[in-house]
Amino acid sequence: MSCTLDSMSDQHIYILLYKPFDYLSQFTPESPDDKCLADIPGIPPKVYPVGRLDKDSEGLILLTNDSNHKTQIQSPKAKQYKTYILAVEGEPNMEAIQQLESGITIRVNKKDHKCAPAKIKLLNTVPDIVHYPGKPIRYRKSIPVSYMEVSISEGKNRQVRRMLAKVGHPVLRLIRTKIGNYTIDQLQPGEWCYVNKSI
Repeated sequence: MSCTLDSMSDQHIYILLYKPFDYLSQFTPESPDDKCLADIPGIPPKVYPVGRLDKDSEGLILLTNDSNHKTQIQSPKAKQYKTYILAVEGEPNMEAIQQLESGITIRVNKKDHKCAPAKIKLLNTVPDIVHYPGKPIRYRKSIPVSYMEVSISEGKNRQVRRMLAKVGHPVLRLIRTKIGNYTIDQLQPGEWCYVNKSI
């Protein structure tokens, strides 16, 4: 989905933002040293993020003042897939991929949660977006780094990281590239643009 400035109809605003690494996905800091969305220049007032990304994750966030659209995207019934590019420790084998694709059980808030099946794609080359500034990847001579694309239809706390840790491949870098029909396109960390409503 391309960025456009023609998105102000009905006084609803839709913004795609590439949240940089080490920023909170909210407009207020939790401590004096925190960086948050309020530190990114030009974002209009009274828009709010749809969902969140952890401080150590980066990539696409949708901001809007359309509460109905926000609810629609976040509803489990909508099954809006979110897609991530990951750098992970080690080389995932077919057994690990099959576990993720069939729905793995993780611990969330001290309870077991059976994840919905994920869509997994191993990447043979380093994705271009990984060359953007972001979280430094820790390289170790004895453990290779692999790249993969993961899509999930849920949004549990640190779900993707928990899923990959469960199959023995801790996430070294996580970049969200897509939410439903919204894509990060050519945005770079800290950049944002208006878009039309889409779902």
